[in-house]
Amino acid sequence: MKKKAGLKARVAMLDFDNTITRHDTIDSLLERFSMDDQWIILEKLWKNRKIGSRVCLEGQIKGIRITRRELKRYLGGIKLDPYFKKLIRLLRSKKIRPVIVTDNFDIFVAEILRRHNVGRIPVYSNKVSMVQNRLVPRFPLTNKECGTCANCKKRKLLSHRTKYGKIIYIGDGLSDLCASKHADMVFAKGSLIRHCLEEGLEHVPFKNLKDVCDYFERSGS
Repeated sequence: MKKKAGLKARVAMLDFDNTITRHDTIDSLLERFSMDDQWIILEKLWKNRKIGSRVCLEGQIKGIRITRRELKRYLGGIKLDPYFKKLIRLLRSKKIRPVIVTDNFDIFVAEILRRHNVGRIPVYSNKVSMVQNRLVPRFPLTNKECGTCANCKKRKLLSHRTKYGKIIYIGDGLSDLCASKHADMVFAKGSLIRHCLEEGLEHVPFKNLKDVCDYFERSGS
């Protein structure tokens, strides 16, 4: 993907689960609070590309039973990659705007970032509300023309083309693939590496955000 002529501003779009966090927070939530194993079936269907992430997540989240106190305690135990804050400082020092794009949910992400004293970063996510001990998901960022993904990360990335000359994408899995195809530079970990190799996408592999920090420190720009 070529840079847009005349634009010098840069943006880095980061996935949340297993990229910013140390593990997939939704999967762990499902393991602990799902009523049954239906979420596992949905997960397998999604990974095999039989269903989209919206259908998968909607079914999985609706199968959770959790109190507000349990949810707060769970979110309080989530750990971030220890180099996340350094990466944000480093990006900003290089005039690269960080944003988060995630299939996670607004109140979950906000609470996790708040507990770790992370300053304001734009977050594009799904939404969820609580009704008694049930979670009710909503997907305002679904692409109606496609309807497959819960949060259309590709559309969000493309919407930044009018403002940014270079778009960097940092992610770890299948939900990051569509956006990665349209980024100028991709940092990939986990299964996203395999998907990039299968699609012939250039990428920089990383194990954790320290690797990404090291890259930008070496680049000098």
